[in-house]
Amino acid sequence: MPQFVYVAMDSDGKERKGKIDSPTEEQAAVALKKQNLYPTSIKAAKETKAVASKKKGGAAPKKKAGGGLNITIGTPVIKRKQLTLFTRQLAILLDAGLPLIRSLKTLERQSRDPIVKMVIGETADAVETGATFSEALAKNPKSFDKLFLNMIRAGEAAGAMETILNRLAQFMESSARIAGKVKAALIYPIVVLVVAGGVTSGLMIFIVPNFTKIFDDLLQGEPLPMITQWVINTSEVMKNQALYCIGGIVAFIIILKIIGKTKKGKYAFDWIKYNMPLFGPIIAKTSISRFARTLGTLMASGVGVLGALIIVKDTAGNEVVSIAVGKVHDAVKEGEGIAPPLSATKIFPEMVVSMIEVGEETGKLPDMLEKVADTYEEEVDNAVGALTSLIEPLMIVGLAVVVGTIVIALFMPLTKIIEKLG
Repeated sequence: MPQFVYVAMDSDGKERKGKIDSPTEEQAAVALKKQNLYPTSIKAAKETKAVASKKKGGAAPKKKAGGGLNITIGTPVIKRKQLTLFTRQLAILLDAGLPLIRSLKTLERQSRDPIVKMVIGETADAVETGATFSEALAKNPKSFDKLFLNMIRAGEAAGAMETILNRLAQFMESSARIAGKVKAALIYPIVVLVVAGGVTSGLMIFIVPNFTKIFDDLLQGEPLPMITQWVINTSEVMKNQALYCIGGIVAFIIILKIIGKTKKGKYAFDWIKYNMPLFGPIIAKTSISRFARTLGTLMASGVGVLGALIIVKDTAGNEVVSIAVGKVHDAVKEGEGIAPPLSATKIFPEMVVSMIEVGEETGKLPDMLEKVADTYEEEVDNAVGALTSLIEPLMIVGLAVVVGTIVIALFMPLTKIIEKLG
């Protein structure tokens, strides 16, 4: 019977090495799992000798599929959508009984994206040379954030990698779904504003000056209505100082970005977004849902409450929520529960605080956090639908007011011209 050499993690998170007799590599993986060992590498005895000889002589550079060079500029980063797909596929392969290295090699071969192929290949090589899965992933911090790495470490320690990966995939899919809905709600008003700005600029730069010449020729210096004079003055500024206006807008955007990179500036912008009308409630509910989903997923995966709060703080995506979670972490560290300091921040609604308090009392906090996340995701869906139906008529009315004001301003002097000609 063939013999395989394995490297596995036990239930205490310690690395175990040994040999096992089995007809196939898949059956060897199943046999190890029955012994509460999670295999990270399984190889036939002959293959390990070949690998050892390569290590002594120095491994040759690995050729990529297609025989060409895989050249990337800067640090390779896997996009969020591709990372979600990779996590889900890896969970499926591990559930099917394939060892970790073989699963990674399979995903590397089938990937069409060169960056994903490169990162997965580097991860597989690192695990193959003796690193743990989390250590291999940590070499690409821009692709795998703290949340991802800490959940993988929890999976290694508990020997339940498939379960953790499934939770991670579910969490990422849920986050992507809610982020997509918020972006969809923002796209429509942005498009309408761009169109309205283009139409208004075209009227002010190309149409209004022609009417100005007509007024000068026919009215011969007679005073114009106040609204007409205001439109003409604005048109002259936009036409004669267009470059200055564009430069001012660009400079303003650059200054805002520079301020947004500072800690105080980021907090100020996030506070404005959190409390702004129309969009503020959606952003607040999205942040609460993300907080509850992240904390619940981490605690259900075996991460301690203090460690989970630190990760939530670093991955909150909103400085207001991040500072609030930091205060909760400090209070919990001093021996308090989560609910009282969470209520003291005045950021989270009382319903959320009450549900978390009940979860702490019953010992089912992760389940209660998942319910909070589900509830607020549903509220975001409803809020996005209501906002979309409200924005459409508001935008139409706003565009009509702007264009209508210009048209009325241009036609008011025409009554004087008609009277004069009559």
